[in-house]
Amino acid sequence: MNILQVLPELNVGGVETGTVDFAKYLTQHGHKSVVISNGGRLVVDLELNGSKHFSLPVHEKSLFTILAMIRRVRQIILSEKIDIVHARSRVPAWIAFFACRGTNAQFITTCHGYYKTPWFSQIMGWGKLVIVPSEAIGRYMVQEYKVPAHGIRKIPRSVDVERFAAVAQERVRREEKTQKDFVVTIIGRITPLKGHIYFIRAMAKVIRQMPYLKVWIVGDAPADKQSYRRELEVLARQLGLNPAVEFLGSRADIPELLGKTDVLVFASVTPESFGRVIIEAQAAGVPVVATNVGGVVDIIEADKTGLLVPSKDSDAIAKAVLRLYHDRALGRQLTQAAQKKIREQYTIEHMAKRTLAVYQELLDALNLLVIKISSLGDVVLITASLRLIRRHYPQAKIYCLVGKEARPILQNCPYVDELIVYDRSYKDKGLPAFLRLARYLRHLRFDQVIDFQNNRSTHLLAFLTLSQQRYGYDNGKWGFLLNHGLKKNPTPLPAVLHQFEILKKMGISPSEQEELELWPSAKDQRYIEDLLDAEWLGNCRRVVGINVAASEKWETKNWPIESIARLCDLLSAKNIRVVITGTEKDKLRAFQLLQITRAKPANLTGKTDVMQLAALIKRCNVFVTPDSAPLHIAAALRTPCIALFGPTDSRRHVPPGCNLKILDKHLKCAPCYNAHCRIHTRACLAAITPEEVLKEILSLLVDKAE
Repeated sequence: MNILQVLPELNVGGVETGTVDFAKYLTQHGHKSVVISNGGRLVVDLELNGSKHFSLPVHEKSLFTILAMIRRVRQIILSEKIDIVHARSRVPAWIAFFACRGTNAQFITTCHGYYKTPWFSQIMGWGKLVIVPSEAIGRYMVQEYKVPAHGIRKIPRSVDVERFAAVAQERVRREEKTQKDFVVTIIGRITPLKGHIYFIRAMAKVIRQMPYLKVWIVGDAPADKQSYRRELEVLARQLGLNPAVEFLGSRADIPELLGKTDVLVFASVTPESFGRVIIEAQAAGVPVVATNVGGVVDIIEADKTGLLVPSKDSDAIAKAVLRLYHDRALGRQLTQAAQKKIREQYTIEHMAKRTLAVYQELLDALNLLVIKISSLGDVVLITASLRLIRRHYPQAKIYCLVGKEARPILQNCPYVDELIVYDRSYKDKGLPAFLRLARYLRHLRFDQVIDFQNNRSTHLLAFLTLSQQRYGYDNGKWGFLLNHGLKKNPTPLPAVLHQFEILKKMGISPSEQEELELWPSAKDQRYIEDLLDAEWLGNCRRVVGINVAASEKWETKNWPIESIARLCDLLSAKNIRVVITGTEKDKLRAFQLLQITRAKPANLTGKTDVMQLAALIKRCNVFVTPDSAPLHIAAALRTPCIALFGPTDSRRHVPPGCNLKILDKHLKCAPCYNAHCRIHTRACLAAITPEEVLKEILSLLVDKAE
C-alpha cells in the first residue's frame, strides 16, 4: 500500500513520535510511506528510515493557505499514487479530505483528543472509518460528532519496547544501589489542562517527608502560554520548592530521563484521549501515578498497573507518590504488570498491524447509495439494476433511498442492506428536514451514489453526501452536481435499459435479458388466498386481473369504464373469472363499473397494499392494465400481461418481460404526456377495443396452458 500521513509538524510529541514509528514500520514491511507536515526535528529520523517527507504549511488556519494546500496535496496524492490518506489533526484533515476528491485515495482520520470547536472539528469524523486511541474518545466522537458506532476503530497508541528495554534494565541496576535522590517527573506541554499547578502543590507536600526529592518538569509552554509557565515558576518558589524543581523544557532524550525517574505523575485535569507518556514510563519500568480521566483508564488498571487519583487533587497525588516512595516493592509489582500489558497490547507491532488491517478494510469496503424515491412502478424498475450492482459488488454495503410509499417494494430485497426512507409529505418536508437528511447521508460515508431519480433535489442530495463518485443523468436539472453525469440518449430507451447506461458508466456490464423481481412474503400470499376464497375464487383455474385505473392525476391513461365492462362480459361468457384491482381512490370507478357490467367480477379495489397486490397479480393467469405500477409488478412476477398504452411512449416505459403484449394505437397526437386529453376524450385508449384485448388474453391463456 502507498500511505500518506498528514499532520501539523514533526517535533517532539506523542502524535509525532507515533507517526514516525509507524512510518518506519511501513517501510520495513514493503509499503510506501509519505508524510506531509510543516517540518520539525523528527524529519531527519523519518527520512533516514526510508519515508518521503513534503514540507508544507498544512498547519495554518488561513483559508487561502488551506485552498492552496488542497491543490498541492492532491498533486502529491496523484504523483505518489497514494491509496490511503491518514489525517492526524484538524487543519490537515480539512486539506486532506478535499484533496482526496477527484482521486482514488481513501480518507481516514485518527482522533487524538477531545475537540472543543464543533464546526471546525467535525472533519475528524468524516472518514468512512475513524480511528480512536481509547474507548473514551470513541464514545465522544459518537455522542458529539454523530460518527456511526460501526465506523469507529479503536487502536491504542504504541511504544517502542526495544528502545525502552535498556532503560528499564538500567533502572533496575540503579535501584540496587543506594540512592538518596528520589526523582518525580511530569512530562507534557505546559498548559493549564495538564495540571501542573496541582502537581507542584502536591510536591510541596511530598518534600516535607522526602528531603532528597527532585522534581523534573519536562516540556515547554506554547507561545501563548509563556505567562502560565512563569506563574508555575513563581508558585514553586512561593512553596519553597525552588531548590528541588527543574524546568527542563522540551527534550528529545525522554527514555534517558525516564531511566533516572522514580515516579512519573500524569496530572491532567481534563479527559485525555490516551496518554502515551504513561506507557513509555511503564515500558521504562517507572511506576505511574495518574489522574482518573478519559482514556487513562484504558491504560491503567487501578492498583494493578498503576495508581489512579482524582483530578485536581493535590493531596491524593502526594499520598500516591509517598506510597510508592515507602513501598518500593509495590512500584516493581505495578511496573511488571504494566510491562506485561504493554507487550500484549501496546507494541508498535500491535498498533501497526491493526492500522494496516483498518486500511485494508477501508480499501475493501464500499458504501453505495442508490436513489429512487418515486413512484411505485419506477422503484420496481430498479430491481434489475440492484441485482446487477450486487453481482458486481458482492461485498459492498448497499443502501437505497426510497419514498415512504415505495418502501414495502424493497423491504425483502436481497440485494439491499438497508433502506433509507424519504417522507417528503410529512417527516422530511421542508428545507430543514432536507438538510437533516443530507447530513445523515453524509455520515454514512458513501463511496458511490447512483441517482436513478434524476431531479434537482436528488442531484443536490447526491452532492451533499460528499461522495467521491456520483452517477446519474445530466438532464439540465442541476446535473453539474454529478461528477459522472450522462447526457440523455436521444433515442427512446425502456426505463431499465436507460438505467443500464448509468451502470455501464460505472464499469458494470449489464445484459439486456435482465428482468425485474419482487418478493411478496408468505404472509402476503396467505392474505390473498383468504381473499380469493372469500370471493369463491380459491380453486378457480382461470383468473384474469384487470387494473381499473392508472392514476387519478393521469386521466388520459385510464381505459374507459365502458370498455372494461364490455371485457368483463366477454370473459364471463367464456367462463373466465375476473378480479378488479385498484387503490382506495379507485373505489368510485370500480362501483361505476359494477353498475354497467352484467358479469360479477370480484371487486378487490382498496383491499390490498402494494405487496399484497403483487401476491394477487402473481395468482392471476393474465393481468390487464394501463401504463402504471401494476404493469411493472406483473412483469416482475412473470405474470402474462396486456399493457394498454396511449398518452405515454411504450418504447420508454415498457418493462422487460417475455409474456407481455402491448396494445398501442400510435395516434398522431401520441405520445402527448398530457394528464388531460386536449383533442378527444382519451381517443388513444378508447381506440383499443375489448375484443382486441380478449384476443390477446386468450392467446396468453393458451400459451400458459401449453
